[in-house]
Amino acid sequence: MAKRPIFHMINPMKHNSPFDINMAVDAGYDVVIPYENVKLEEVAGLTQDAIFSRGPAGVKKTGLFIGGRDIGLAMDMLDAAKKAMVPPFEVSVFADPSGAFTTAAALVASVESELKKNFNQGLEGTRAIVFGGTGPVGLATAVIAAEHGAETTIVDHFSIDTALEYAAEAKRRYGVDLHATTAASDADKARLLSNADLVFCTAKAGIQVLDASVLADAKKLKVAGDVNAVPPLGIEGVGIMDFGEPLVHATNSNGAVGIGALAVGNVKYQLQQALLTETLDAEKPVYLDFRNAFNGARKLV
Repeated sequence: MAKRPIFHMINPMKHNSPFDINMAVDAGYDVVIPYENVKLEEVAGLTQDAIFSRGPAGVKKTGLFIGGRDIGLAMDMLDAAKKAMVPPFEVSVFADPSGAFTTAAALVASVESELKKNFNQGLEGTRAIVFGGTGPVGLATAVIAAEHGAETTIVDHFSIDTALEYAAEAKRRYGVDLHATTAASDADKARLLSNADLVFCTAKAGIQVLDASVLADAKKLKVAGDVNAVPPLGIEGVGIMDFGEPLVHATNSNGAVGIGALAVGNVKYQLQQALLTETLDAEKPVYLDFRNAFNGARKLV
């Protein structure tokens, strides 16, 4: 009897995301099992229960998903699952906590694409500001940008100490150097934008981070990307479906363009679908995190 595709969804939080469950089913998994309130030390046991019960043929139709909201914990869980494999009993594992890895990958790849198209340059050597940089999407965005050569600053709305803490964690985990700051006022935001090439807006939904007056202070801005699709949008003047439309309020930046939340979301959706399909179709087990997601997003844009 042919083995049915089974996806085990591990989550350290109270609920698994219905979005992720829907995506897994649409990618071809017949059975999707959520596990909630999972502790890091429980991952190895769950992984080995999943691999030893199906035989070498069955593990090819078995996958693990790591969710939650903490990207550091998700990476630790991915590592714990990988270490628990006993060849030839190995399954693919995909970490995407709160969709942060695929969203960040889609955002950075989209901004990079427009940067190359409109200014004939890549991320290396640019100055990037990540508003909401201490959230899961923001931190993943910052790490990806920094890994590819951007001088990157993460911004926390309230606390410099929080921003510094996350920058230190990024250095420890991923070996990247992030600047850290806070920006509670428009004056603070204008100061950050004055010499920025790139802006990534990853703050909470329904909060406008950059209004027209702040954008007017940007002198070198080239591309701004927003992931907030809930009005008011994160960047004034950027439509939710914009992909390289002129950034009308950046009046002192020559040729600046914007990318809207649903344009980024379209890439994120395609990317997550592709990575889920990869876990199901790969001949050998794959272990997917934000790095794999960024490589995939680059191909899509």
